[in-house]
Amino acid sequence: MIEVDASYGEGGGQLLRTAVALAALTASAVELVNVRAKRARPGLAPQHLAAVRAVASACDARCEGLELRSTRLRFVPGMRPAGGELAVDVGTAGSVTLVLQALVPVLLGACAPTRVVVRGGTDVRQAPSWDYFCRVLLPHLARMRLRVHASVTRRGYYPRGGGQVAVEVEPGVPEPLVLRPARDPWRIAGEAHVANLPVAIAERMRSAAAAALGRDARIETRLLGRGEAIGTGGAVTVWAQSDAALLGASRVAERGVRAETLGEAVGSELAADLRSGATLDVHAADQVLVYAAMAKGESGFAARAVSSHARTAMWLIPKFLPARFSVAEKDGLAHVRVEGGQLERS
Repeated sequence: MIEVDASYGEGGGQLLRTAVALAALTASAVELVNVRAKRARPGLAPQHLAAVRAVASACDARCEGLELRSTRLRFVPGMRPAGGELAVDVGTAGSVTLVLQALVPVLLGACAPTRVVVRGGTDVRQAPSWDYFCRVLLPHLARMRLRVHASVTRRGYYPRGGGQVAVEVEPGVPEPLVLRPARDPWRIAGEAHVANLPVAIAERMRSAAAAALGRDARIETRLLGRGEAIGTGGAVTVWAQSDAALLGASRVAERGVRAETLGEAVGSELAADLRSGATLDVHAADQVLVYAAMAKGESGFAARAVSSHARTAMWLIPKFLPARFSVAEKDGLAHVRVEGGQLERS
Protein backbone atom coordinates (compact mmCIF):
# COMPACT_ATOMS: atom_id res chain seq x y z
CA MET A 1 0.00 0.00 0.00
CA ILE A 2 1.49 3.33 -1.12
CA GLU A 3 0.59 6.07 1.37
CA VAL A 4 0.23 9.64 0.11
CA ASP A 5 -0.34 12.81 2.11
CA ALA A 6 -2.68 14.54 -0.33
CA SER A 7 -2.16 17.92 1.36
CA TYR A 8 1.40 18.08 0.00
CA GLY A 9 2.30 21.02 -2.25
CA GLU A 10 -0.71 22.46 -4.04
CA GLY A 11 -2.76 19.78 -2.30
CA GLY A 12 -5.70 19.89 -4.71
CA GLY A 13 -7.64 17.72 -7.10
CA GLN A 14 -4.78 17.21 -9.54
CA LEU A 15 -2.74 15.35 -6.93
CA LEU A 16 -5.72 13.09 -6.27
CA ARG A 17 -6.39 12.40 -9.95
CA THR A 18 -2.73 11.74 -10.72
CA ALA A 19 -2.31 9.38 -7.77
CA VAL A 20 -5.36 7.32 -8.72
CA ALA A 21 -4.28 7.20 -12.38
CA LEU A 22 -0.78 6.03 -11.45
CA ALA A 23 -2.18 3.44 -9.06
CA ALA A 24 -4.31 2.00 -11.85
CA LEU A 25 -1.41 2.08 -14.33
CA THR A 26 1.01 0.29 -12.01
CA ALA A 27 -1.52 -2.01 -10.32
CA SER A 28 -0.58 -0.45 -6.98
CA ALA A 29 -2.86 0.01 -3.99
CA VAL A 30 -2.82 3.57 -2.68
CA GLU A 31 -4.19 5.32 0.39
CA LEU A 32 -4.58 9.11 0.31
CA VAL A 33 -5.13 11.10 3.48
CA ASN A 34 -5.85 14.82 3.96
CA VAL A 35 -7.50 14.98 0.53
CA ARG A 36 -7.85 18.63 -0.55
CA ALA A 37 -7.20 19.64 3.06
CA LYS A 38 -6.10 23.17 2.10
CA ARG A 39 -9.27 24.01 0.20
CA ALA A 40 -12.14 26.10 1.59
CA ARG A 41 -14.32 22.97 1.39
CA PRO A 42 -11.94 20.05 1.96
CA GLY A 43 -12.47 16.54 0.70
CA LEU A 44 -13.94 15.04 -2.44
CA ALA A 45 -16.26 17.20 -4.55
CA PRO A 46 -18.61 15.70 -7.18
CA GLN A 47 -16.12 16.08 -10.05
CA HIS A 48 -13.43 14.28 -8.02
CA LEU A 49 -15.85 11.46 -7.27
CA ALA A 50 -16.60 11.17 -10.99
CA ALA A 51 -12.91 10.98 -11.92
CA VAL A 52 -12.09 8.33 -9.31
CA ARG A 53 -15.17 6.28 -10.17
CA ALA A 54 -14.25 6.41 -13.85
CA VAL A 55 -10.74 5.12 -13.19
CA ALA A 56 -12.09 2.53 -10.75
CA SER A 57 -14.57 1.32 -13.36
CA ALA A 58 -11.81 0.95 -15.94
CA CYS A 59 -9.63 -1.25 -13.70
CA ASP A 60 -12.30 -2.85 -11.46
CA ALA A 61 -10.83 -1.17 -8.38
CA ARG A 62 -12.07 -1.51 -4.82
CA CYS A 63 -12.50 1.86 -3.09
CA GLU A 64 -12.97 2.93 0.51
CA GLY A 65 -13.90 6.49 1.42
CA LEU A 66 -15.30 7.29 -2.00
CA GLU A 67 -18.00 9.66 -0.82
CA LEU A 68 -18.75 13.35 -0.88
CA ARG A 69 -16.36 15.47 1.26
CA SER A 70 -14.33 12.44 2.33
CA THR A 71 -10.71 13.40 3.15
CA ARG A 72 -9.42 9.83 3.03
CA LEU A 73 -9.47 7.45 0.07
CA ARG A 74 -8.17 3.92 -0.37
CA PHE A 75 -7.94 2.71 -3.98
CA VAL A 76 -7.03 -0.91 -4.82
CA PRO A 77 -6.94 -1.77 -8.56
CA GLY A 78 -8.40 -5.13 -9.54
CA MET A 79 -7.19 -5.69 -13.10
CA ARG A 80 -5.62 -4.11 -16.14
CA PRO A 81 -8.21 -2.02 -18.07
CA ALA A 82 -9.86 -4.13 -20.77
CA GLY A 83 -10.75 -1.29 -23.12
CA GLY A 84 -14.03 -1.05 -25.01
CA GLU A 85 -16.82 1.40 -24.20
CA LEU A 86 -16.86 3.57 -21.08
CA ALA A 87 -19.35 6.25 -19.99
CA VAL A 88 -18.80 8.88 -17.30
CA ASP A 89 -21.42 11.36 -16.05
CA VAL A 90 -20.03 14.00 -13.71
CA GLY A 91 -23.60 14.84 -12.73
CA THR A 92 -22.80 18.54 -12.39
CA ALA A 93 -20.91 21.18 -14.37
CA GLY A 94 -17.66 19.60 -13.16
CA SER A 95 -14.94 19.66 -15.80
CA VAL A 96 -14.80 16.87 -18.38
CA THR A 97 -11.17 17.77 -19.13
CA LEU A 98 -10.17 17.15 -15.51
CA VAL A 99 -11.90 13.76 -15.57
CA LEU A 100 -9.95 12.96 -18.75
CA GLN A 101 -6.77 14.10 -17.02
CA ALA A 102 -7.14 11.03 -14.80
CA LEU A 103 -8.53 8.63 -17.40
CA VAL A 104 -6.34 9.07 -20.48
CA PRO A 105 -3.05 7.84 -18.93
CA VAL A 106 -4.87 4.79 -17.55
CA LEU A 107 -6.46 3.91 -20.90
CA LEU A 108 -3.06 4.01 -22.60
CA GLY A 109 -2.32 0.88 -20.57
CA ALA A 110 -5.54 -0.93 -21.53
CA CYS A 111 -5.63 -4.29 -23.32
CA ALA A 112 -7.57 -2.81 -26.26
CA PRO A 113 -8.69 0.59 -27.61
CA THR A 114 -11.23 2.48 -25.50
CA ARG A 115 -13.96 4.94 -26.40
CA VAL A 116 -15.08 7.02 -23.42
CA VAL A 117 -18.05 9.39 -23.39
CA VAL A 118 -18.00 12.04 -20.65
CA ARG A 119 -20.88 14.32 -19.67
CA GLY A 120 -20.36 17.50 -17.66
CA GLY A 121 -18.86 20.95 -18.14
CA THR A 122 -16.70 21.40 -21.23
CA ASP A 123 -15.53 24.94 -20.40
CA VAL A 124 -15.46 25.73 -16.70
CA ARG A 125 -13.27 27.80 -14.39
CA GLN A 126 -10.04 26.41 -12.94
CA ALA A 127 -9.82 23.73 -15.62
CA PRO A 128 -8.43 23.51 -19.16
CA SER A 129 -10.98 24.61 -21.74
CA TRP A 130 -12.11 22.00 -24.24
CA ASP A 131 -10.28 23.83 -27.03
CA TYR A 132 -7.06 23.90 -24.99
CA PHE A 133 -7.37 20.15 -24.41
CA CYS A 134 -7.86 19.49 -28.14
CA ARG A 135 -5.57 22.14 -29.64
CA VAL A 136 -2.68 22.12 -27.18
CA LEU A 137 -2.53 19.01 -24.98
CA LEU A 138 -3.49 16.40 -27.58
CA PRO A 139 -0.92 17.63 -30.15
CA HIS A 140 1.75 17.23 -27.47
CA LEU A 141 0.60 13.64 -26.92
CA ALA A 142 0.65 13.08 -30.68
CA ARG A 143 4.27 14.29 -30.71
CA MET A 144 4.89 11.50 -28.17
CA ARG A 145 3.37 9.05 -30.70
CA LEU A 146 0.19 8.54 -28.67
CA ARG A 147 -3.11 8.14 -30.48
CA VAL A 148 -5.83 10.05 -28.64
CA HIS A 149 -8.73 11.53 -30.62
CA ALA A 150 -11.46 13.79 -29.23
CA SER A 151 -14.78 15.21 -30.40
CA VAL A 152 -17.52 17.29 -28.79
CA THR A 153 -21.23 16.64 -29.22
CA ARG A 154 -22.34 19.66 -27.24
CA ARG A 155 -20.81 22.19 -24.88
CA GLY A 156 -21.83 22.62 -21.26
CA TYR A 157 -21.13 25.38 -18.73
CA TYR A 158 -21.54 26.27 -15.07
CA PRO A 159 -23.97 25.75 -13.37
CA ARG A 160 -25.98 23.40 -15.61
CA GLY A 161 -23.29 21.25 -17.20
CA GLY A 162 -24.84 18.88 -19.71
CA GLY A 163 -21.96 18.97 -22.19
CA GLN A 164 -20.89 15.76 -23.87
CA VAL A 165 -17.56 14.74 -25.38
CA ALA A 166 -16.07 11.52 -26.73
CA VAL A 167 -12.43 10.49 -26.57
CA GLU A 168 -10.88 7.48 -28.27
CA VAL A 169 -7.62 6.15 -26.81
CA GLU A 170 -5.39 3.50 -28.35
CA PRO A 171 -3.03 1.65 -26.00
CA GLY A 172 0.57 2.75 -26.30
CA VAL A 173 3.79 3.72 -24.57
CA PRO A 174 4.82 7.38 -24.95
CA GLU A 175 8.03 8.35 -26.66
CA PRO A 176 10.08 11.06 -24.91
CA LEU A 177 8.95 14.64 -25.48
CA VAL A 178 11.93 16.75 -26.57
CA LEU A 179 11.10 20.38 -27.38
CA ARG A 180 13.74 22.77 -28.68
CA PRO A 181 13.63 26.54 -29.25
CA ALA A 182 11.72 27.48 -32.38
CA ARG A 183 13.85 28.56 -35.35
CA ASP A 184 11.01 29.01 -37.84
CA PRO A 185 8.17 31.57 -37.61
CA TRP A 186 5.33 30.98 -35.17
CA ARG A 187 1.86 30.35 -36.59
CA ILE A 188 -0.66 31.87 -34.19
CA ALA A 189 -4.32 30.90 -34.21
CA GLY A 190 -7.22 30.63 -31.81
CA GLU A 191 -10.94 30.59 -31.22
CA ALA A 192 -13.31 32.67 -29.15
CA HIS A 193 -16.78 31.20 -28.78
CA VAL A 194 -19.99 31.97 -26.95
CA ALA A 195 -23.12 29.89 -26.54
CA ASN A 196 -26.63 31.33 -26.46
CA LEU A 197 -25.19 34.84 -26.03
CA PRO A 198 -24.57 37.74 -28.42
CA VAL A 199 -21.71 36.99 -30.82
CA ALA A 200 -20.31 40.46 -30.03
CA ILE A 201 -18.97 39.02 -26.77
CA ALA A 202 -16.80 36.54 -28.68
CA GLU A 203 -15.67 39.31 -31.02
CA ARG A 204 -14.60 41.44 -28.06
CA MET A 205 -12.60 38.53 -26.60
CA ARG A 206 -10.93 37.99 -29.97
CA SER A 207 -10.04 41.66 -30.47
CA ALA A 208 -8.57 42.00 -26.99
CA ALA A 209 -6.52 38.82 -27.37
CA ALA A 210 -5.15 39.94 -30.74
CA ALA A 211 -4.25 43.39 -29.40
CA ALA A 212 -2.43 41.94 -26.38
CA LEU A 213 -0.49 39.54 -28.60
CA GLY A 214 0.80 42.32 -30.81
CA ARG A 215 1.39 39.81 -33.61
CA ASP A 216 -0.51 38.54 -36.62
CA ALA A 217 -2.98 35.97 -35.34
CA ARG A 218 -5.85 34.11 -36.95
CA ILE A 219 -8.42 34.02 -34.13
CA GLU A 220 -11.87 32.89 -35.22
CA THR A 221 -15.21 33.49 -33.49
CA ARG A 222 -18.07 31.03 -33.13
CA LEU A 223 -21.65 31.42 -31.99
CA LEU A 224 -23.20 28.21 -30.65
CA GLY A 225 -26.95 27.76 -30.48
CA ARG A 226 -29.24 25.52 -28.46
CA GLY A 227 -28.43 22.43 -30.50
CA GLU A 228 -24.71 22.81 -29.83
CA ALA A 229 -24.62 23.88 -26.19
CA ILE A 230 -26.54 23.64 -22.92
CA GLY A 231 -26.92 26.98 -21.16
CA THR A 232 -24.85 30.12 -21.66
CA GLY A 233 -21.10 30.42 -21.60
CA GLY A 234 -17.98 30.74 -23.67
CA ALA A 235 -14.19 30.65 -23.77
CA VAL A 236 -11.21 32.06 -25.63
CA THR A 237 -8.20 29.91 -26.47
CA VAL A 238 -5.10 30.87 -28.48
CA TRP A 239 -2.09 28.83 -29.51
CA ALA A 240 1.23 29.37 -31.26
CA GLN A 241 2.82 26.56 -33.23
CA SER A 242 6.15 26.00 -34.94
CA ASP A 243 7.82 22.86 -36.21
CA ALA A 244 9.68 22.64 -32.91
CA ALA A 245 7.16 23.64 -30.23
CA LEU A 246 3.56 24.50 -29.32
CA LEU A 247 2.33 27.04 -26.74
CA GLY A 248 -1.22 27.79 -25.63
CA ALA A 249 -3.37 29.85 -23.28
CA SER A 250 -7.08 29.96 -22.49
CA ARG A 251 -9.73 31.59 -20.29
CA VAL A 252 -13.34 30.66 -19.66
CA ALA A 253 -16.08 33.28 -19.68
CA GLU A 254 -17.29 34.26 -16.21
CA ARG A 255 -20.33 36.20 -15.14
CA GLY A 256 -19.23 39.69 -14.13
CA VAL A 257 -15.87 39.55 -15.95
CA ARG A 258 -15.60 41.68 -19.09
CA ALA A 259 -14.85 39.96 -22.39
CA GLU A 260 -11.92 42.32 -22.93
CA THR A 261 -10.37 41.26 -19.62
CA LEU A 262 -10.46 37.60 -20.63
CA GLY A 263 -9.08 38.22 -24.10
CA GLU A 264 -6.30 40.45 -22.83
CA ALA A 265 -5.26 37.87 -20.23
CA VAL A 266 -5.01 35.13 -22.86
CA GLY A 267 -3.11 37.29 -25.35
CA SER A 268 -0.71 38.61 -22.71
CA GLU A 269 0.03 35.14 -21.39
CA LEU A 270 0.87 33.75 -24.82
CA ALA A 271 2.89 36.86 -25.71
CA ALA A 272 4.97 36.41 -22.55
CA ASP A 273 5.70 32.78 -23.46
CA LEU A 274 6.75 33.79 -26.97
CA ARG A 275 9.08 36.53 -25.69
CA SER A 276 10.68 34.24 -23.14
CA GLY A 277 11.73 31.54 -25.59
CA ALA A 278 9.69 28.88 -23.76
CA THR A 279 9.01 25.62 -25.58
CA LEU A 280 6.06 24.64 -23.39
CA ASP A 281 3.52 26.82 -21.60
CA VAL A 282 3.19 26.63 -17.84
CA HIS A 283 -0.14 24.76 -17.88
CA ALA A 284 0.95 22.11 -20.38
CA ALA A 285 4.19 21.67 -18.44
CA ASP A 286 2.39 20.16 -15.46
CA GLN A 287 0.02 18.06 -17.59
CA VAL A 288 2.67 16.27 -19.69
CA LEU A 289 4.83 15.16 -16.75
CA VAL A 290 2.97 11.89 -16.18
CA TYR A 291 3.33 10.96 -19.86
CA ALA A 292 7.02 11.85 -19.87
CA ALA A 293 7.47 9.69 -16.78
CA MET A 294 5.88 6.75 -18.61
CA ALA A 295 8.26 7.09 -21.58
CA LYS A 296 11.56 5.25 -22.01
CA GLY A 297 14.25 7.88 -22.33
CA GLU A 298 14.75 11.54 -21.45
CA SER A 299 12.23 14.29 -22.12
CA GLY A 300 13.13 17.96 -21.99
CA PHE A 301 11.45 21.34 -22.31
CA ALA A 302 11.67 24.92 -21.07
CA ALA A 303 8.85 26.89 -19.43
CA ARG A 304 8.62 30.41 -18.02
CA ALA A 305 8.02 28.88 -14.61
CA VAL A 306 7.36 25.58 -12.88
CA SER A 307 3.94 25.73 -11.25
CA SER A 308 3.03 24.34 -7.85
CA HIS A 309 0.98 21.70 -9.70
CA ALA A 310 4.11 20.61 -11.58
CA ARG A 311 6.30 20.48 -8.48
CA THR A 312 3.65 18.42 -6.69
CA ALA A 313 3.53 16.01 -9.64
CA MET A 314 7.34 15.70 -9.56
CA TRP A 315 7.07 14.71 -5.88
CA LEU A 316 4.22 12.24 -6.44
CA ILE A 317 5.10 10.39 -9.65
CA PRO A 318 8.31 8.68 -8.37
CA LYS A 319 6.21 6.97 -5.69
CA PHE A 320 4.73 4.88 -8.52
CA LEU A 321 7.18 4.98 -11.44
CA PRO A 322 11.01 4.87 -11.62
CA ALA A 323 11.16 8.40 -13.04
CA ARG A 324 13.48 11.26 -12.08
CA PHE A 325 12.95 14.99 -12.51
CA SER A 326 15.33 17.94 -12.52
CA VAL A 327 14.79 21.69 -12.93
CA ALA A 328 17.54 24.15 -13.85
CA GLU A 329 16.93 27.90 -13.93
CA LYS A 330 18.75 29.60 -16.80
CA ASP A 331 18.18 32.75 -18.86
CA GLY A 332 14.84 33.40 -17.20
CA LEU A 333 13.49 29.93 -18.02
CA ALA A 334 12.96 26.73 -16.07
CA HIS A 335 14.61 23.90 -18.01
CA VAL A 336 12.90 20.64 -17.06
CA ARG A 337 14.37 17.18 -17.63
CA VAL A 338 12.47 13.95 -17.08
CA GLU A 339 14.18 10.56 -17.04
CA GLY A 340 11.28 8.26 -17.75
CA GLY A 341 10.78 4.82 -16.30
CA GLN A 342 8.89 2.86 -18.94
CA LEU A 343 6.00 0.87 -17.52
CA GLU A 344 6.41 -2.89 -17.87
CA ARG A 345 3.27 -4.65 -19.01
CA SER A 346 2.48 -8.33 -19.24
